[in-house]
Amino acid sequence: MLCITFVASAADISGKWTADVPGGRGPVATTFVFMQSGSALSGSVDGGRGATMIADGKVDGNTVTFSVTVAGRDGTPNKQTYTGKISGDSIDFTREGGRGPVMFTAKKG
Repeated sequence: MLCITFVASAADISGKWTADVPGGRGPVATTFVFMQSGSALSGSVDGGRGATMIADGKVDGNTVTFSVTVAGRDGTPNKQTYTGKISGDSIDFTREGGRGPVMFTAKKG
């Protein structure tokens, strides 16, 4: 009897990704730099005010999750969580935190 087991492997999203993220004053050109080792994810997000390191990064199959903490307008830390679905050279993200969910697509390259 032959038994074949398939193991779901995480997509490797290492590299530079870009997106126009909707903002209060129009889209913000944002760069994501991801470094993946197995399912662990590190890297940064830069929306034009300097890079912010990601935390709690994880890739599970075609799902990526991470968070960043940025200073709010009054200096209070604001944690934003990102959840994305990977599809080839694009990731459809939802960002939570701040003024409600924001949806956008990041492209590799």
